[in-house]
Amino acid sequence: MKWPPSSPDDNSGRIRRFTERVLSRELLTAKVLLSPEVLFPTGILTSGTLAAIYFYSHYVRRIPMTSEIYPSFFRRRSLFGTVTSVGDGDNFRLFHTPGGRLMGWGWMPGRKVPTAKKDLRDVTLSIRIAGVDAPECAHFGKTAQPGSAEALAWLRSYILNRRVRAYIYRRDQYERVVASVKVREGLFRRDVGLEMLKAGMAMIYESRMGAEFGSLERKYREAEALAKRQRIGIWALSNKRFISPGDYKKGLRERRPDIIKYKV
Repeated sequence: MKWPPSSPDDNSGRIRRFTERVLSRELLTAKVLLSPEVLFPTGILTSGTLAAIYFYSHYVRRIPMTSEIYPSFFRRRSLFGTVTSVGDGDNFRLFHTPGGRLMGWGWMPGRKVPTAKKDLRDVTLSIRIAGVDAPECAHFGKTAQPGSAEALAWLRSYILNRRVRAYIYRRDQYERVVASVKVREGLFRRDVGLEMLKAGMAMIYESRMGAEFGSLERKYREAEALAKRQRIGIWALSNKRFISPGDYKKGLRERRPDIIKYKV
């Protein structure tokens, strides 16, 4: 019998045998994990989970605020929802209802569009109708532009509380979503901006940068020209040239007398 009972040779032997057993178990585990019987169902489960997450985040997730729209959505996606308020002649608030009735909006428990103002706070998207410019309403103590009340009333009567689809282009400097907006009329879908121009309730949005028309610029310009010739809406307000909303806002900022005293 060796003395002392535990010699260095015995310790090294036990360590070697222990290491070999551990490595053997690890190799066996790795072999099992890398076998087709394990890899195939694991791959299917992982792919399915990732696909479900992607589908939910891109097509089912409700977007409550403009800041939560993925940048990749712009110019590629549309948002479907209900118009909850119209604050100006060319913008409104949209409660996003992805999937519409097919996803239970309007009939399933917990999938109702709120109607109370307190329930709509911070849960709607501000939409700016692309390609058109309506007369300026009174804001922050500024005088309302002639024709603004008529344009606001028209837009409210046309889309308030209705379901619309917004084809989104970008965010503007006021954190609104610039979008072409469609609303269903019977079997057809109407472009809201185009209908405003036909009714003489807005003019073409003229800007050196930032103007968006989708594929409808020619139709927009034709509709505006026809409304001018027919002298309807804002074009019937007076015999003088209608001041564009952009020039009107600029004139108020510069306190130009011709703008401040502008009347029909």
